[in-house]
Amino acid sequence: MSFVHQFDGTSLREYDIRGIVDKTLTAEDAFAIGRTFGSFVRRGGGKTLVVGYDGRLSSPMLEEALVKGALECGLEVTRVGRGPTPMLYYASAMLDADGAIMVTGSHNPPSHNGFKMMLAGRPFFGAQIRELGERSAKGDVVPAAAGTLRTVDLREAYVKRLVQDYGGAGRKLRVVWDNGNSSAGEVLEKMVAALPGEHIVLNAAIDGTFPAHHPDPTVAKNLEQLIAAVKDNGADMGIAFDGDADRIGLVDNKGGILWGDQILVLLARDVLKSHAGATIIADVKASQVLFDEVARAGGKPLMWRTGHSLIKSKMAETGSPLAGEMSGHIFFADKWFGFDDGLYAGVRVLDVVARSDEPLSVFRESLPVTLSTPEVRFDCDDYRKFKVIEEVAARLRKEGAHVSEIDGVRVNTKDGWWLLRASNTQAVLVARVEGHDQAGLDRLKDALVHQLEQSGLSRPDFSGSHAGH
Repeated sequence: MSFVHQFDGTSLREYDIRGIVDKTLTAEDAFAIGRTFGSFVRRGGGKTLVVGYDGRLSSPMLEEALVKGALECGLEVTRVGRGPTPMLYYASAMLDADGAIMVTGSHNPPSHNGFKMMLAGRPFFGAQIRELGERSAKGDVVPAAAGTLRTVDLREAYVKRLVQDYGGAGRKLRVVWDNGNSSAGEVLEKMVAALPGEHIVLNAAIDGTFPAHHPDPTVAKNLEQLIAAVKDNGADMGIAFDGDADRIGLVDNKGGILWGDQILVLLARDVLKSHAGATIIADVKASQVLFDEVARAGGKPLMWRTGHSLIKSKMAETGSPLAGEMSGHIFFADKWFGFDDGLYAGVRVLDVVARSDEPLSVFRESLPVTLSTPEVRFDCDDYRKFKVIEEVAARLRKEGAHVSEIDGVRVNTKDGWWLLRASNTQAVLVARVEGHDQAGLDRLKDALVHQLEQSGLSRPDFSGSHAGH
């Protein structure tokens, strides 16, 4: 039987395939991904594929269809079952798989789902995803053949490896973990049982409806339950995950939130003790404080484009031992595999804090204080959003502004900086502003708004500015 399949145009994203289940993402799509991605594996000389899925209600159905498509390519398919996305990455590394696919909707609403992919140990993204769509629409796949299927439970091995890099020195900590009903639940409970100290797990049950709160630890509202539990239990810190546990959220002993760039400062100072002069990578949304602190600690700060696939690729290129994003993706190549893993990042944070004589709040309060806006997203047509960036960049160059064009435009002035970039996953523009004081922040906002108005766009809502982010 011939194979041809057309995907919904909105589902093929920059870093993954994502959509609304039974609307823009179906079982037929899942089969087509298995059939077409499997053909990429076979044509590259590969024969093995590992597959995992998260805790969403639709994930088992999509995983089953995906596996059927991959088997029809004649692949040796290994199912690792339900768990966090980084466990699938770990399985890919340990089993030396030629390809890997995770069925996950990450931190999106319960009605959404998606697929993250790796080919030959590297992220499969961007032009490759677009090519997958084109090949599927043409029926450009390998001839049908019978594959083989097996199931492997790697949870015990994964947990043993996660806790291996906890040194065990220093203080015994009391830690509250908010699983957020994420797919890490079973792995997390095994992990904390293997760690020293006292551990309290909130929302441990894997539940794809996310009854406690939305699983995105970069939103302060989603950390309210964790903050309350840290205070109630007199804990040393609290750690939260997103829906598939490849991102981390962190609060200190006082309930203060440490954002992604602040977590990276904490970890970078430690990693640079054994990797003097190493390159530490962060995305363009990170605070200038991060880049300054990395340099102060003897590292080489490198600003790079937002996106977990892009960061991983840049780490491999530069030999960086550590990277991170404001979104809470933390990537360790120091002692680890170079992929983003919220659980592993949590273990490394514990290790750093246990060896410190001071509470985590002292670290947070020691960082230079800035005023910043949250990440502001506003609608802009998919084609127009890139044109706006081009227009703004051209005007800034003409004005002689101090601007970085690594990912959108990031403008530095004596007041601080502002950023405007086009989202790679949605029809939106993304803005962020950071100033040294309120007056400077206001001037930076005005400069950004002036550029938007010159391109025919209205002023975005910058409400919610806060300190230390």
